[in-house]
Amino acid sequence: MAANGREPLGIGLVGCGRISETYVRTLAAHDEVRILRCADLDPERARLIADAAGAVASTVEELLADDLVELVLNLTPPATHAEVALAAIAGGKHVYGEKPLAADRGRAREVLDAAARSGLSVGCAPDTFLGRAWQRARELVDAGAVGEPVAARATMLGPGPESWHPDPAFLYRPGGGPLLDMGPYYVSALVALLGPVARVSASARITHEVRPVTGGPRAGDLLHVEVPTHVAALLELDSGAIATLVTSFDCWDDVGSIELWGTEGTLLLPDPNEYDGVLRRRGRDARGTWEAVGEPPGAYSRGLGVVEMAQALRRGAPPRAGGELAFHVLDTLLAVLESAEAAAVADVTSRCRRPDPLVVPVWAG
Repeated sequence: MAANGREPLGIGLVGCGRISETYVRTLAAHDEVRILRCADLDPERARLIADAAGAVASTVEELLADDLVELVLNLTPPATHAEVALAAIAGGKHVYGEKPLAADRGRAREVLDAAARSGLSVGCAPDTFLGRAWQRARELVDAGAVGEPVAARATMLGPGPESWHPDPAFLYRPGGGPLLDMGPYYVSALVALLGPVARVSASARITHEVRPVTGGPRAGDLLHVEVPTHVAALLELDSGAIATLVTSFDCWDDVGSIELWGTEGTLLLPDPNEYDGVLRRRGRDARGTWEAVGEPPGAYSRGLGVVEMAQALRRGAPPRAGGELAFHVLDTLLAVLESAEAAAVADVTSRCRRPDPLVVPVWAG
């Protein structure tokens, strides 16, 4: 039984790939949740993850039929996110999924509308903005530590996943690429700090149409690239701040960070793919001197959004890493791709609220 005297929220995990191992470790540290069933197209993989979670290996049908499963944790590849989410909602389950919410706006909206009709909640990664570094950054921004936010730089550069991912092909198909794979971390962080995006302009390219897999079990395979692998965009926010976003699988140095400039100072933020990291602030008259204003890196905590969603459901509140935020982030990223293809400015028609800051830190367990 959880510390609040209630039974843990029962979770059914669908999709037992590599990332599921991290979710299992994170959720095991929180008594608000309990993984009850695990399902995968590979029954042996489902058994391995179920054993690690202290759960039962199941088919998807068995998982959805279990009344003790209240929330489906959807860790399937992006192309099936909407399909699994809709099946879960039809079975009367809340859904928390990996990013993106769906591969296109229509399917994403279908998921949110189905949940709304059924009185169910949708949550979606990324949840890194719930981590200590990002909540501290939110506190600083709201307190005026940099004055009025003017501009931001969000940069994710790397060589692509084919040297380490066990099955990287889907990351070069629609729904993947550096923008839809990694962009959600950066745009979610920007929205959590500064609010929603109003319009975008962008350029994009495919640098290598065929890429060899150089590591893992698929080494030697050739990947046929169907999506841009280097994307550069300007994001104009409702607040008036302007952000530069660059995501790339075509650069041989790994770079991941966000920098925020305001009328009174600058914040240098860590990689938004992480929950913790050192924050540095420099005032407008500091002459190059940075002040550490955050804690050093801590645990890698993929899955905090599931814990926060469980807490929210028990008190009848929407999750902070919720569906409308995920939809707005997806809408923004798709607008970036559309802008690049049309060589024109694209409006972002959706909006969402900035997630409320955490009152009780979700990472405290």
